[in-house]
Amino acid sequence: MISPHQNGTEPELSADVPVFLKNGERVHTMLYCSPSAEARDGTPYSIARIMEFLRPLGKNDEHYQFTRVRLAWYYRPSDVTERAVADSRLLLAGMYTEVCDINQIRARCFVVHRDKISDLAGWKKRPDRFYYNRLFDPYMRKELEILQSTEVRNLPDNIRDTLCSRYEYVISEKEVIPDLTDNLRLCETCAEWCPSLESLYFHMQCVNPPLAAKPSRGYGWTCAPCSRRHEEEVDRHHVRHNTPNGKPVTRANPPATRGRGRPRKDKNQTENVENIPIKYFKMWPFRYFGQYTIAEDTLDPDDLISPRAPTRVGPKFQSSVPDIGSAYPLDEERGGDGTVEVLGAINILTGAEMESFKRDLTDDEKERSSVDWLTEVIRRYSDVALNAGSMSAVDMKTVIRQEMWKSQPTRYTDREWSKEEIAAFEDTIQMVGARLREVREEVGTRTMPEVVRFYGHWKNGKLGEEHERLRTGGAPPEPDYAEFKSEQEANKGQIVGPSDDDTSIIVRPSKAPSCGACRIRDSKAWWKAPKGLATNFLCDTCGKNWRKYADLNVRSVREESVPTSKAAAAAAAARASDKREGTPLTGPAVKRARTSVSGSSNSTPPPPASVQQMQCICCKKNGPIGKVLKCIKCGFRAHAGTVGAIVEPENVDKWQCDLCANEELLDSSLTLECMLCGPPVDSFLRACKPTEAQQWAHVLCAVFIPDLTFSDAARMRLVEGASTMVQHRWTARCCICHEKEGAVVKCHDCNREFHVSCAWDFGHKFGFEVQPVKSSRRDTTITTTFNGETGCMNAVISCKDHDHRRRVIYGLCETNEGGETALQVYCQAYKRASDQSHALLRKARRLDQLLNIRTDMPSTPPSEPTPLEPICEQCHTQFSPMFHRIADDPPAYHCHKCFFTQTRPDNDVRMANGTNGVHEPQIVLVA
Repeated sequence: MISPHQNGTEPELSADVPVFLKNGERVHTMLYCSPSAEARDGTPYSIARIMEFLRPLGKNDEHYQFTRVRLAWYYRPSDVTERAVADSRLLLAGMYTEVCDINQIRARCFVVHRDKISDLAGWKKRPDRFYYNRLFDPYMRKELEILQSTEVRNLPDNIRDTLCSRYEYVISEKEVIPDLTDNLRLCETCAEWCPSLESLYFHMQCVNPPLAAKPSRGYGWTCAPCSRRHEEEVDRHHVRHNTPNGKPVTRANPPATRGRGRPRKDKNQTENVENIPIKYFKMWPFRYFGQYTIAEDTLDPDDLISPRAPTRVGPKFQSSVPDIGSAYPLDEERGGDGTVEVLGAINILTGAEMESFKRDLTDDEKERSSVDWLTEVIRRYSDVALNAGSMSAVDMKTVIRQEMWKSQPTRYTDREWSKEEIAAFEDTIQMVGARLREVREEVGTRTMPEVVRFYGHWKNGKLGEEHERLRTGGAPPEPDYAEFKSEQEANKGQIVGPSDDDTSIIVRPSKAPSCGACRIRDSKAWWKAPKGLATNFLCDTCGKNWRKYADLNVRSVREESVPTSKAAAAAAAARASDKREGTPLTGPAVKRARTSVSGSSNSTPPPPASVQQMQCICCKKNGPIGKVLKCIKCGFRAHAGTVGAIVEPENVDKWQCDLCANEELLDSSLTLECMLCGPPVDSFLRACKPTEAQQWAHVLCAVFIPDLTFSDAARMRLVEGASTMVQHRWTARCCICHEKEGAVVKCHDCNREFHVSCAWDFGHKFGFEVQPVKSSRRDTTITTTFNGETGCMNAVISCKDHDHRRRVIYGLCETNEGGETALQVYCQAYKRASDQSHALLRKARRLDQLLNIRTDMPSTPPSEPTPLEPICEQCHTQFSPMFHRIADDPPAYHCHKCFFTQTRPDNDVRMANGTNGVHEPQIVLVA
């Protein structure tokens, strides 16, 4: 076992045997890693950092060559989160390691923290260069901030020196970073360091009187002497506030001038970024030092460095034990029949008798060895034994049982898994390993407890098959590990890794190929394309971009050049007829295949779908064309129900999004910017709808801001109500981008406020929740039904830090039995305009409400039929959203503008009671 950087600051590997790639380059810390093309199944390369080289298991002699390598993975944001990231060079660091075959090493690359890069644009222009600024923890599924350890100042000198000498970076929660980078906080009483979690400029035991705990955020505190002195000054009326002396007050934690110490842009230093030495301690360049870290534990070299959740301490998690000598509270006597559920009470039976009873119940040898079946048999025999019954009365014909602590009977074993469920389970296990939450999402038809139980049975079955092979065929022979024949051969080094084009390159294409991404037909090399593209080929450029950067610029098939000759047209038609129908034009979802040497590689991938599929950029799931639409101009893809698109089947391939269609129709503004938050981007935020003022609004903003409605809820057209929203939405500050421009909404589970687009980009939870309605409120509450749930449907935006596992929140693209999406159902029930009157009249009524003008006043009935075309007596116009009758004989009218600018100020018309000799005006709406 050779560690490349156990401790120290060496950026290159230091092993007793040099390791080289097949292209002659020496292996260094960062690299691409991937299994063979067949096992990779079209997924891009993974990026990892070498921690140590390992010799064969049990073979530690130096003459054996390396066969394994321990890797610390980096994640692409698209692998671990649903938000779209346009930067293909951005990674997330991780603290997850895996031992892989050494021949999975592909090529060298460079991964550097963002703060080490002075010229980011120049860094990304160079090949095989990546950067990161956050860490993703796969167990908590949470992203944490990474800052340089030298920027941590609010620590005692001994702890800070230890931290800086061992680690290059520190991992912490975002809300803890201001406390860590603040100046050293000392207690004003004892002059000792004040931990931010337990104190604030004072230790709680150093104040007078002592406090039991730190005051909650937002509460002020003063000590008893100062509070008494202040009260005396107030009583004497001698309170005088101190006037400033002209010196500016300096903040304890001023913001960093250039992003937490980021170096200034220097293009001359770009070439030396990869040679910057990084400190490692026990093979890690960083450690967790966040909200749940005890600072003194950092001095222990064996302290746990990985991110952690809060410790479960307190009355919520532990029982309250009374003090010694105090009277124990009276409670129900424990140990009796009312508090104990007996699981087994057949100890009076011998093993032979038990086996005899089991044979009487079933002849299936596999069932008699099932853990679930044996547990239930013992339970039923125990019930009979305790009730002094006959053992022959026990049978296993029913799978239902009644447990003491459950109100409804349950099955003692899960229902049988279908072949499709088992295939989905095994394929997902092959892809992601034992991350059962992701397995449950892929299976879709099973609950989490069922998936966990089946995983135990499935793993036990695999071990049983392996043991059976060992019993029948004997132990496999020990592999013949490669050894160095001499010391001179060891000094020359070891060559590892497959060639870069082992099975991915297509040497002799069977027909004239075209790239499935960029559509070109000429390339010096052709690579196998991932599943889901129009062809099975990728050109040399697209193949490298996909394998290294997971980046494909897919071009539509319709952009190909039209054949100029009849023969070329006939050949193109023949190729089109041979091509499999229904190939989408977008790259597949990227998931890193499991590359552990202990993983199984013989599972069969699912068969390709026979229906043409496209991926929705909102839910990242595939759907048939027609359900998922693609804009022929910009390539925007989304479920039709989430963008209000109603398209005839023959026009599916001609559909344009609203922004692209407006370029020809010019119905709305050509400035593509949401009036509520900001410009659209290349994600689902490109889904925009026109407003009543010919501007644009994101579909997400229009749906999740309660003040807005649609003139046409089915098509989500003409967003109304933006001009009459409450003032607080426009003046509050977004907690994500920290800007006051735009309208904000509040988190459904806390008081944080943010822009809808910022919440979407930040990965917050979007969806709809159906809440039951009491029978007494059903007449006044709009209810709807979705997937069998009836109640009030609420639009929910919740911070990603909240726990959503115990709530049923339907996604935007989730459909009901009729094929309608949850967003579609919500808009038709709750986002429809209040009445079916003219849009200008609805806007006028909203403005009247904003100006506190009553519009529900009783009107004087007309003495004669209303003329078809009233004319304003003041400006003689025939066009107005409404006309106000000012006289009955003969009928006279004022338009809406003249009525409020002339009649109301001059004549002092009191619209509430019609005094001053002027009767109530009658409103006439002109169709």
